Amino acid sequence: MKSASITPPISKIGHVLRMCDAVVVVGSMWILHWLWPAGSSEERILLIAVLGVGLHFFFGEMNNIFQSWRGFPLSLELRRILNVWIAVGAALVMIRFALDFETLIDKRRFVAWFFLNLLFLPLERIFMRKVVGLFRNHGRNIKHVALVPSNDLSRQVQAIMENTPEAGMRLVGYYEDDDGLCPPELFRGDLVKLVDDARSGRFNRLYISLPLSEHMRIQALLTALADTTVSVYLVPDIFTFDLLQSRMGYLGNLTTIALSELPYNGPDWLIKRIFDITFSLAFLAVAGIPMLLIAAAVRLTSPGPAIFKQKRYGLNGQSIEVWKFRSMCTMDNGTVVKQATQGDPRITPLGAILRKTSLDELPQFLNVLKGDMSVVGPRPHAVAHNEQYRQLIHGYMLRHKVKPGITGWAQVNGWRGETDTLEKMQKRIEFDLDYIRRWSIWLDLRIVVKTIIHLLFPKNAY
Repeated sequence: MKSASITPPISKIGHVLRMCDAVVVVGSMWILHWLWPAGSSEERILLIAVLGVGLHFFFGEMNNIFQSWRGFPLSLELRRILNVWIAVGAALVMIRFALDFETLIDKRRFVAWFFLNLLFLPLERIFMRKVVGLFRNHGRNIKHVALVPSNDLSRQVQAIMENTPEAGMRLVGYYEDDDGLCPPELFRGDLVKLVDDARSGRFNRLYISLPLSEHMRIQALLTALADTTVSVYLVPDIFTFDLLQSRMGYLGNLTTIALSELPYNGPDWLIKRIFDITFSLAFLAVAGIPMLLIAAAVRLTSPGPAIFKQKRYGLNGQSIEVWKFRSMCTMDNGTVVKQATQGDPRITPLGAILRKTSLDELPQFLNVLKGDMSVVGPRPHAVAHNEQYRQLIHGYMLRHKVKPGITGWAQVNGWRGETDTLEKMQKRIEFDLDYIRRWSIWLDLRIVVKTIIHLLFPKNAY
C-alpha cells in the first residue's frame, strides 16, 4: 500500500534531477575557474566538484530530493535541497581538516562556489518544474485520477490537483456506493463501476481517503484492483491526531507512519549540530573576556558561586545541568522552585541587570558545546515546573523531543519571563510545539536574528 502524502514515489525524473544537479555543481565550479583562473589547476577543482557531487547524492538520497515531485510542494523541495547543500558544505569543511583543502582550492573560491550553489540548485529545480509543467499543461505525461469516496479529505486532494496544474494530474471523478455527498457532475458510479473503469484504463491513479477504521473496506478495494495496473494511494486521515512530526518509516518488512517524531534526522541533525558548535565558538571567542568579568562581578557583589547550576530536562526528558550566572541570593534546585517575579527580593542588584539583558544566560553556550543544549529550542524549565505543568497542559512533554535552547520561538514571540497564569504557560508550549513542527535551519536563523533585536529592546525579563 502506498502513501502519496508522505513520501513521493520514485520515478524516471529522479535520474534527470541527479544529472541536472551534477551539472550545476560541477558547472558552477568551472564558471568560477573561468572567471577566476588563478590559484588552482583544473584537475584540482574537478576533484573538489566531484567530491561535492558525491556528497550531494549521498545526503540527497537521505532527504528524498531525487524522488517524483508530482503534487509535491515546491517550498518543501527547495527547503530540502538547501538543507542538503548546507550539509555538503559542512561535510567538506570537516574533510578539509583531514585532507588540507588549501592545496586543492583556496578558501575564497570554495566559499564562492558554496554560495553559488545555494542559488543555482534551487533555481535549477524551479526551472525543471516549469519545463515539465509546460509539457503536462499541453497534455503530456498526464495522470488520470479517481477519488474514493467523496469526503473532506478527497476534496482536499481535488483542490491540490486543481491548484498545481504543473503536477499533471486530471480528475476523472468520484466513486462511492452512496452518491449523496458527491457533486453530480463528478459522480462516476459505485465501487463496482470503479473496478470496471480501472480495468478499462479510464484512470491510472486512485486515491483512497477512507478512515483507517475501515481497513476491511480498503483491503477489499485493493483485492478487487489487484488485476489492474492502477496505482493506488492511501490518504490516511491521520491529521485528526495532534501530530508533532510525521514521516514514513520501516520496521523489518512493515511500513510505519511516525505521528510524533524528531523534526530533524540525518543531514538535518548534522546541520543543526554544526550550526550550534560554530555559532557558540564564535560567540565565546568574542564574549569570553566579558564573561570572565561578569563572573568576577557576581562573586564580588554577593556571597556565593558565580555560576548557578540547576537540574532541568533535556532531550527526551533526560536530566541535564544548565549553567547560568547567579542572579539571586538563593539557588533553588529542589522539588519546589518559585519563578522570579517583578521586584523579587531574591534577585541581587547585579542579578537584576543580568536578567534584564539576558547576560545571565551566557554560560549556556558551554552547555551547547557540551551537547546538552542547542542555540535555538524550547527554553528549559526547572524540574519542579516540568513536573507541575506536565499534569496540567496536554502535550507538555513533547517539547522535550528536541534539545532545549538558549533562545526559542516562544521567547521571540513575547512569551518570555514569568508565567504567572496557566494560560501564559499554555501559549509558551503552543509556540514550542509549533517550532518543532516547523523546524528548519532557516527558522533557527530567523529566531537568532529576532533574539538580537529583542535584546536591544527587552520585555518581560526580570
